[in-house]
Amino acid sequence: MTTTTRTMPAAASEGGLRWALHDSFVMTRRNLLRYVRLPENLVGLTVQPVMFLLLFTYVLGGAMSVTTPDYITFLLPGILVQTVVFGAFATALGLAQDAQSGLFDRFRSLPIARSAVIVGRLTADLLADIFVAALMIGVGYLIGFRFGGTLLESIASPAIAILFALPIAGLFAAIGLTARSVESVNVIGFVAIFPITFISSAFVPVESMPGWLQPVADNNPFTHAVNASRALALGQNSDGAVLATLIWAAILLVIAIPLGVRAYNRPR
Repeated sequence: MTTTTRTMPAAASEGGLRWALHDSFVMTRRNLLRYVRLPENLVGLTVQPVMFLLLFTYVLGGAMSVTTPDYITFLLPGILVQTVVFGAFATALGLAQDAQSGLFDRFRSLPIARSAVIVGRLTADLLADIFVAALMIGVGYLIGFRFGGTLLESIASPAIAILFALPIAGLFAAIGLTARSVESVNVIGFVAIFPITFISSAFVPVESMPGWLQPVADNNPFTHAVNASRALALGQNSDGAVLATLIWAAILLVIAIPLGVRAYNRPR
């Protein structure tokens, strides 16, 4: 039986793209298996967003005045964007755990593509985001949510949320690789994410906020992503919000890529 081996130089030069894709697939599979073998990760991934959706709908929904037919129609796109952005936080935590355990040192000694570690992590989290988005929409349908647009717009609504979350996951990957501990990632993540998600149009209309806070919420990139997802879900004109979301995603991606590469290559 013949086996294929490769040395460190071969991994970088001979069939580089093919090996990089293979290594990224292996790392993606490893990270997905962690959701299965560590039930607490799976519970955090699925239960928390569903709890947010149900609590906001049934506890606060009756007190909310929104422009949509009902509060669940207004809320679900906002919760969806929040959930996939919180998934970026999970990216940072996973990478910080690997870095703190010394696993990256082991990876560096193996003849694998250097990009595979980060790509595998981001790909696994992307697949997790797709799963959670489908779960959220399913729960939403059980409690009254309905898409108002075409099939293409209905697919684009969660897709724009996930697309927006990808560069944020890249930024948090850099944080996870740079932070001194998992605990510091927790602090940074909550301090960064909570103000951004709540000072937005995710849960209440921006017009209901104090006048001094409205410009902050209006120019929040999270608000643009929520507005784009909501407009697509309702079948409304979404061109401006989608364009703003794509511009912000591109800006964040340009920032995230060099930071992530630099953090991964940094001596430990």
